[in-house]
Amino acid sequence: MSELINVNHQRVKTNGIWIHVAEQGTGPLVLLLHGFPETWYSWRHQISFLANNGYHVVAPDLRGYGDSDSPLNPDSYSVIHLVGDLIGLLDHFGEQQVFVVGTDWGAIAGWHLSLFRPDRVKGLVTLNVPYFPRSPNAKPIESVKQMIGEGSHVFQFQEPGRAERSFARYDYLTVMKKFLLLNRTDNLVAPPGMEIIDYLETPSLLPSWITEEDLQVYADKFLESGFTGPFNYYRAMDLNWEYLAPWQGSKITVPTKFIAGDKDIGFETLGTKEYVEGDVFKSLVPNLEVVILDGHHFIHQEKAQEVSHEILSFFSKISVD
Repeated sequence: MSELINVNHQRVKTNGIWIHVAEQGTGPLVLLLHGFPETWYSWRHQISFLANNGYHVVAPDLRGYGDSDSPLNPDSYSVIHLVGDLIGLLDHFGEQQVFVVGTDWGAIAGWHLSLFRPDRVKGLVTLNVPYFPRSPNAKPIESVKQMIGEGSHVFQFQEPGRAERSFARYDYLTVMKKFLLLNRTDNLVAPPGMEIIDYLETPSLLPSWITEEDLQVYADKFLESGFTGPFNYYRAMDLNWEYLAPWQGSKITVPTKFIAGDKDIGFETLGTKEYVEGDVFKSLVPNLEVVILDGHHFIHQEKAQEVSHEILSFFSKISVD
């Protein structure tokens, strides 16, 4: 954790709430957007690497996470709100344009920032969650139910209180181990009658890329914040579908690099590999480069050096262009 000594922390008022950010370095602004269930800390390797290479790196705790505010209403977790938070951060730092890196829900935030406000984005790097076209007819939760089933975490997180109760049966460190160390590659689906948190295994041995201390940093933050904020992202998915109707068929035009781990959940079984290597993705994101690395879902932590170099090479290329 020595590289995090020079990281500064502050809370910024944006879009009506306070967002906590970790920042380091000077130069062009880079936003690093975490996913579920993480905090700014998941970018600990990239923050110092990019700062040392001449960038002003800002890694927020997204709304509902860590030391950021956590609005109570699930409707306050739509992509409209997330992008509003990010625009407020750009304005706070006085930057017209920014480089954006996002993973998981942070990738979804990055995709939609680029969709709504391409004038504010120099370049986008997304990890593991590609940009999918909006279905004109089917709402997301019904689609998930039909495609994967009611054992999906997306479905189980919908009902307020359900996932909160099941997660509460475990200490926070165990919850972190169950999710962050997930190494299954098939679809994440609990058997009938079982909660997803009970279905996930707790590995007894840690992989080399994360320590007990790292996991405890996350556990301590979720002990303070709870999981309702993070669950609310899933609870706003159908609302997102309604809000996104005006952008039906829209393309994302900003320069983009998409990075996936070949062992991410459902990469093979859900057709993600086929999709990201196919024509539809490329037609929706015309200025696209796809990189597939050997790794799992939390690849920015698992393969930190490779991911950092992929990010830096992409930013450097855009700056030259």
